[in-house]
Parts: sequence; structure tokens; C-alpha cells
Amino acid sequence: MRKTSSYILMAIAFVLASVPAYAEVGGASIADASRITIWVVITAGFSMAIASAVCGLGQAKATAAAAEALARNPAARPGIQLALILGLALIESLALYTLVIIFAKVSVPQYLQPR
Repeated sequence: MRKTSSYILMAIAFVLASVPAYAEVGGASIADASRITIWVVITAGFSMAIASAVCGLGQAKATAAAAEALARNPAARPGIQLALILGLALIESLALYTLVIIFAKVSVPQYLQPR
């Protein structure tokens, strides 16, 4: 069963990887380009929402684990606190990297220009 499902997933991956080979080269109209640019903005918003949600879940789990560790061993507070702050900073960097990539990909003035 597991082997069959891995073969099915590999077949799906090959099919999805071959899709760009059939993409249209050039010839896109202005209307098509504006629709594409709108989708870039929309997907950028979705990616930020997903990254923020994952960061929130990760930070909640890390904070809960740190609180439990402090309850079990209060003497280990400095080590737990250092590990918690370092972990929270690394978790938060996911959202910040996503935000930087969005600003690099989506240039806002281009989308605000009248058509």
C-alpha cells in the first residue's frame, strides 16, 4: 500500500513538473497580463496568511513547552528562557522572510497605476 501510494505521488509530481513545458511562449495580451498581476497580489496575501498562521502555531507550541518545562524544573529557568527566545526569534523569521519575498516580488506602485 505504501509503495503504491509513493508511486502515485511520484507520477503526480512528474505530471505537474511537465506542465511548464506546454506553457504558451509570448503573445499574451494586456488583459492577460493584468489578470496575472492581480493573481500575484492575491497569492502574496495568501502566502503571508499561511506563514503567519504557521508562525502562530509554532510560537504557541514553543511557549506551551517552555511553560511546562519551567513548571517541572524551575531551577533551569535561564537555559529554558534562552532556548525559548532563540526559538521564537527563528520562528518569527519565517514570517519576516515571507514578507521580504512578497515585497521583492510584488511592486506596489506597478499595481496602483491606472490602466
